[in-house]
Amino acid sequence: MSSSLTTDAAANGQSIETARSLRNLYFTRAGFSIIWVLLVALFSKNSMGLATALFIVYPAWDVLGTFLDLRANQNGNSRTPQYVNAAISALTTIAVAAALQKGVPQALIVFGVWAILTGAIQLILGFRRRKLLGGQWPMMISGGQSLLGGTSFIVLAHDPTMGITSLAGYAAFGAFYYLLSAFRLSKTVSNVHVAA
Repeated sequence: MSSSLTTDAAANGQSIETARSLRNLYFTRAGFSIIWVLLVALFSKNSMGLATALFIVYPAWDVLGTFLDLRANQNGNSRTPQYVNAAISALTTIAVAAALQKGVPQALIVFGVWAILTGAIQLILGFRRRKLLGGQWPMMISGGQSLLGGTSFIVLAHDPTMGITSLAGYAAFGAFYYLLSAFRLSKTVSNVHVAA
């Protein structure tokens, strides 16, 4: 009996630490996205150089965010989806930089493919984590929306109204879902504390 209680206590402690780490990461990722959206709104029309840099920085940040996610969830089952996501985002960073040499439409197509792939991975991670941590439904909705957003970037890439500012809405929704997940994980942390 005491062995079982010790195991349960260890599992609860592990769940609390993972939920707390992911919550903090989600707040950080939301903050980055909000700052990115503000910079796009302020500077994209007046500074093509900054707009180009912002276009490249977004998937590059996802590489760092993925590795922070791996560190936050060290006891997760399979880490393959995160490693795949990091590799895709790293390749996307390079591909966006190369595509921008040809024009914004080509970069939007690359960004759209990236959004579809990372959205699918986000869905997979959300499904895997929902039983242990709860609070994953915003991430699953965000993954689904990323699939749709990526598809729209590809379909509308050559529309003259499309540009880097069209990515601001995508990033803003991402920030919203990260905030929802962070607040939901705060509830998980509190509930586990109460149960303990």
